[in-house]
Amino acid sequence: MRILVACESSGVVREAFRSFGHDAWSADVLPADDGSPHHIQGDATKILGDGWDMLIAHPPCTYLTNAGVRWLYNADGTRNEERWEAMREGAKLFLAFWNAPVERVCVENPVMHRYGKEIIRASFAQSVQPYDFGHKEVKRTCFWLRGLPRLEPTTNLKQETMSLPYKDRAKVHLTSPGPNRWKIRSKTYRGIARAMAQQWGGR
Repeated sequence: MRILVACESSGVVREAFRSFGHDAWSADVLPADDGSPHHIQGDATKILGDGWDMLIAHPPCTYLTNAGVRWLYNADGTRNEERWEAMREGAKLFLAFWNAPVERVCVENPVMHRYGKEIIRASFAQSVQPYDFGHKEVKRTCFWLRGLPRLEPTTNLKQETMSLPYKDRAKVHLTSPGPNRWKIRSKTYRGIARAMAQQWGGR
């Protein structure tokens, strides 16, 4: 299958599918972290109609996530219009992927705040945790799915994960501030990427 992994510079999902023999490509405004020739640097929305069999998209979540909803308002209770406009642009990008002319679509994002939900008007199909796929960490991630089944857990490490100190199981949430913090926090876990390739690659 021809698979487009949008908004990915790490190559984790792209390489998981390529390891199973698929013609998978990543696309992002940033260059590929691994220097792969199977990466398209640029606006992924411009190539959505190029005959892909599957689309897996990871649009930026900064302005849509429930964790950041408080920043839509200023300290005095007034609306932060700049943040609201950024939120609307984020929702527009999300919808570009969700409504792409591709038969099988997965759009990944964290839990969304109600304002984003009101614009997108689509509910996520499932949420997963890294510990469902062999990683002793927590980071709830939601999948909006079209033409694809829910991802089945592969290696359940919930009990072991929850027994760890919070600082050890919530490494992503506790990533130190810095220029690459967003990148570290948005990277797909390899166990989840492999499950995608194994379970969705034969469809």
